[in-house]
Amino acid sequence: MKKVTGFFNLTALLFIFAVAAVAQTGRISGKVSYGDNSNLHDASVQITQLRQTVSTDDDGNFAFENVPFGRYTILVHVEGFSDESKIVVVNAANSAAVADFTLQIASLKEEVTVTASGTEQSVFDSFQTVNSVSQARITERAATSLGEVLETETGVAKRSFGVGSSRPVIRGFDGDRVLVLQDGVRGGSVGSQSGDHGEPIDPLGAERIEVVKGPGTLLYGSNALGGVVNVIGNDENQAHEGFRGSFTAVGGTADRQGGLAGKLEYGFDKFLFRGNLSAQRTGDYATPLGKIQNSASRSNTGGFGGGYYGDKAFLSGNYNFDVRRYGVPFAPLFESGEVSPGEIYNFLPATDEEIDLRQRRHNFRINGGFRDLNNPFLSGVNYNLDYTDYRHKEIETALDEGIDEVGTIFDNKTFSYRSLFEQAKYRSLTGRFGFEGFNREYEVNGAEQLIEGKIKQNSFSVFGLEELNFDRVKFQFGGRVEHNRYRPENPELRERSFTGFSGAFGVNVGLWEGGALIANYSNSFRAPALEELYNNGPHIGNVTFELGNQDLTNERANGIDFSLRHQSDRFRITGDVYYYRINNFVYFAYQDENADNLIDREDGLPVARYEQSDASYFGAELSAEATFNKYLGGFISLDAVRAQLINENLDLPRIPPARARVGLDFRYEGLSVRPEAVFAARQEKVFPLETPTAGYGIVNVAGSYVIGRDHFAHIFTFNAYNLTNKLYRNHLSFVKDLMPEVGRGVRFGYTIRFF
Repeated sequence: MKKVTGFFNLTALLFIFAVAAVAQTGRISGKVSYGDNSNLHDASVQITQLRQTVSTDDDGNFAFENVPFGRYTILVHVEGFSDESKIVVVNAANSAAVADFTLQIASLKEEVTVTASGTEQSVFDSFQTVNSVSQARITERAATSLGEVLETETGVAKRSFGVGSSRPVIRGFDGDRVLVLQDGVRGGSVGSQSGDHGEPIDPLGAERIEVVKGPGTLLYGSNALGGVVNVIGNDENQAHEGFRGSFTAVGGTADRQGGLAGKLEYGFDKFLFRGNLSAQRTGDYATPLGKIQNSASRSNTGGFGGGYYGDKAFLSGNYNFDVRRYGVPFAPLFESGEVSPGEIYNFLPATDEEIDLRQRRHNFRINGGFRDLNNPFLSGVNYNLDYTDYRHKEIETALDEGIDEVGTIFDNKTFSYRSLFEQAKYRSLTGRFGFEGFNREYEVNGAEQLIEGKIKQNSFSVFGLEELNFDRVKFQFGGRVEHNRYRPENPELRERSFTGFSGAFGVNVGLWEGGALIANYSNSFRAPALEELYNNGPHIGNVTFELGNQDLTNERANGIDFSLRHQSDRFRITGDVYYYRINNFVYFAYQDENADNLIDREDGLPVARYEQSDASYFGAELSAEATFNKYLGGFISLDAVRAQLINENLDLPRIPPARARVGLDFRYEGLSVRPEAVFAARQEKVFPLETPTAGYGIVNVAGSYVIGRDHFAHIFTFNAYNLTNKLYRNHLSFVKDLMPEVGRGVRFGYTIRFF
């Protein structure tokens, strides 16, 4: 009898536990729409903490069943729209939570990032500070180069030797310390190593651009010590039925710009096929002093691919090409020694010769993976293989003859591979780990042959990034071990290899509903770049006679970053303060071998050798957006950075001045008009041979108008810039003393999206 009673007691106890377990789950449902309540079907809705994803039905509805009690971020993504996220709490008092979303096509904000942690999450939840720029805003700023599009983002400036070569600078970091990715993979260009080398990426083909500020070394390697720029053309790994696509046209006045871009997807069953084409042309751009000779550019890009996207596995292949040509203004004057760095010119000198860069890039990529694995250790796997064949030619043209002559040819062939393993959630622990590497062959031939003979670079690394989530307090920590090896064919050059460890730790504390304080510490390693080791000769792109240093050692950076954030329906703010101390920082040290207190010159250029010393970067940023009422909003951004060589007490070159951007957003139905004022302080913290740059203030007005329907949308954009025709210069330009920035102009854009 006692055994029977014990059996019934045990059964009752198990039943009570089962009922309690069921009672500890709830439901999250809602609707996704846009514009005037048009429904969005096939929108991807994700609970980021659980990695659960559903799609909306034809009426825009979605639902998650049996959701454990807790606090979650719900993230909605539809290609072409600004992503949205909301915090939802499921508990006994709110077991049937409702979260409705109204997406926008043209918006100030973009809520999603895949770059910061290697998996999709909201920008607010990211441990690192991220700028995410939507496709509509990219169209407003449409340009042939990446730096032109991103220069107004908080903490981001542009380095250039003309419009066609501009490249992003993050928190004052440039060159090999900023890694540019395309759909999460390095692009295989040589844009980091010279001021006149641009990135072969067409911004018009991007769905969004993400800028991760601060060291991205854990996931992406030592080239990301300063930050990461990821240009995302497509990040969906799900099939859909029927056609989706877009067509964009842009035109501008100050540089006689014209551009077209289009992309198309067709899906049936589990298969999806894609194609895209774009072309842009700009003429010599106008300034208050006149037109800048040889600042024109043109680009043609395209690609196609397809894949299988099953419930548990997916595999796709893509081919992309980029062909472009752009002018390098005033380069012949430096080459001939007619002008010297460190002197200010208040006129536009003419040249009888022009130097252009003609680039071409072929890229082949295979992506694949497994997801929703019923495995106690792994929930998913992603992998990719990528081959890039890059070449650019420096073209010299005598204007009286009109004949192009090839001066120098740069070849860079890169094969890269990467695997990322997503761990199954274990209690409060999630994470991912993986390995990646690349093999590179680099060669220069011609008049500006800075390195004799081919150089092979091999890189391999393993990494891991873990996260502990205790509701309002989260911890993130990880590490990476990376090995780089350089093997020159020239026996006079030494083979070098570098191995280093990078680690980071962060804490995210929820202070109030929608508010968080994030603190990060990083210890990052960077191997010297190829050109820092081996370059030897005149380099017009850096306006320097370069001397490589084969004795360089690893850079080691210790950084700390504090971020305070708040997000609500009416107000969003992110404020950052950061400090980096970099030991053995590689920089240009101007030479004075004859001790005459004058910098040595060779071929009309100042002689500089790559040397190492300790450096510091200290800065602050603020970005805020407010919705005052249904019709009016406002925004403000501030950034400032100071960078020095500590022992020498020297300011580093081409550091952005303190900047401020403030504006209003007037809205009525589908119309948004955004006047703004941009201010830059005088930059007088300069490196030897660098001239101060005057401060300035300019006025711009941007806007958009959206006509939305259930299955398509028309988006009209405009951007009227420098309305007062202000004469101003970019402190980060290699030719700023010769070439001011663009004068008054307006850019128009039109996009039709169908979905």
